[in-house]
Amino acid sequence: MKKIGVYIHIPFCIKKCFYCDFLSFPNKENLYEKYINCLLKEIKYFFECNKELQIKTIYIGGGTPSSIDSKYIKNIMETLNKENLEEATIEVNPGTINLEKIKTYKDIGINRLSIGLQETNNTILKQIGRIHTYEDFLSTYNLAQEVGFNNINVDLMIGLPNQKVQNIKNSLEQIIKLEPKHVSVYSLIVEENTKLESMIKEGVLKLPDEELERYMYKYVKNFLELKGYNHYEISNFSKKGYESKHNLDCWNQEEYIGFGLGAHSYLDNIRFSNTENLEEYIKNIENNDYDKNKIIQEKQNEYSKKQEYMLLGLRKIDGISIKDFKNKFGENPIFIFRSELNKLVTENLLEVNSDYIKLTEKGLDLANLVWEEFI
Repeated sequence: MKKIGVYIHIPFCIKKCFYCDFLSFPNKENLYEKYINCLLKEIKYFFECNKELQIKTIYIGGGTPSSIDSKYIKNIMETLNKENLEEATIEVNPGTINLEKIKTYKDIGINRLSIGLQETNNTILKQIGRIHTYEDFLSTYNLAQEVGFNNINVDLMIGLPNQKVQNIKNSLEQIIKLEPKHVSVYSLIVEENTKLESMIKEGVLKLPDEELERYMYKYVKNFLELKGYNHYEISNFSKKGYESKHNLDCWNQEEYIGFGLGAHSYLDNIRFSNTENLEEYIKNIENNDYDKNKIIQEKQNEYSKKQEYMLLGLRKIDGISIKDFKNKFGENPIFIFRSELNKLVTENLLEVNSDYIKLTEKGLDLANLVWEEFI
């Protein structure tokens, strides 16, 4: 049996955050049931055609999966074969959760929660369009612990409008008191056609400069490492043994299948995704035209697969194991990518020895320049 990860996309939310360009829709309650029914049909059809696949991890993301009735999440989990399942994560947002939902998640086999907090300062939360307060987050976190969730991730953001280092310090100190097993820290990216982009252009909000944003990142890294968290990927920190298995498999170029609107998949050296048109997605599945939803993104040859392995692997703080690369491809990456590696080492962005290839401290700050060499 071949093991794969499963990603489920729930494209609904209560309200779009001002920075959000994810595939999500507020005010679509009338489509919840129809969408979930199509999602279940898609899952059943795929596994009827691929009986040899075994699910290793499940990740339910969005949108805001906790914005819909938990009976729908239960239907999804009951449709998936959870035998030998190692990890099942669901993203939840404060303001969309209650005790009944969290109990249901626990009962149906979900063993990891990822809670979107972003900041503990309520003024900043309001400025970026979040629907919750820090107190709502605390209530959510406490409910999760009360129900018995031990493996909880907390999402934070840096580089937010009007955010100061003191805000980061306060957020980290408050979060660490709760002793989550995992913390994800993302730098704000101002995406085109978002409300945040308009507010910045109009001068309503002002971003920290790049130097301050990089200082924030280093502050977070030092703080969490001193508190016993392992920095194992650019944006992710965990207590030992609580790394995200689903995401690690993606960064290690393992296979996964995505279900739902716009969901991405990687199987048999092909990267593909579903349509991002909600009405089209529903119509095609109702008509049993599953393949009409499928969009091929890339058919990899051996070299492009090696390039991607490098790009993904260099997201991890430990980098790329030369031994693992040789075991997978039968060749030494130092020889294959000697030109790229020489350039990056000369620029002090990579460290290379006989055992591994990984980002330097400078490379962490300029990781995009490193990844570009392997595209």
